[in-house]
Amino acid sequence: MKKSIFLYLFILTFLMLLFTFMYFNKKVSFETQRFENFKTQMYDSINGLNSKLMDAGHFSLPMNDNAQNYLENYSISKLIPHIENKILELNENPEGNPLTGYEKIDSKKFLINKIQVLNHRWIIADYSNGDLWGEVLIKYFIEEDENITFEIIQTVLYPKQ
Repeated sequence: MKKSIFLYLFILTFLMLLFTFMYFNKKVSFETQRFENFKTQMYDSINGLNSKLMDAGHFSLPMNDNAQNYLENYSISKLIPHIENKILELNENPEGNPLTGYEKIDSKKFLINKIQVLNHRWIIADYSNGDLWGEVLIKYFIEEDENITFEIIQTVLYPKQ
């Protein structure tokens, strides 16, 4: 009788070990497959975001080869901050930045917040007086003495919401 109990215990233990081994083996395989699927999805997401980033950067001076060729006598990495600084210096005007196309409203002056140099000729900027927001398209020229002049092409002031 002792032999049969030990035999049953041994068979039961063997079956439990076999099922446990099979369970963990399939679990590892399942987790590996899940990780591979997740990794593939992440690579696809990263590639999609890189593509969107490249598309969004298409309208910027650092990504525009034709505009860079036009400005071949200038260092683009130094020119963009120089242009941005010239525009932001105009914020110090007591009447507000003249490139916004608007004067003070309720004694609040309009100031340019964000600037994007699109190419060798155009700039788009975001401006606000704290209550109202707008955008302006600016044409710029680099003179021979490296002085920069600006001309407003179009300005938009969004209604207060």
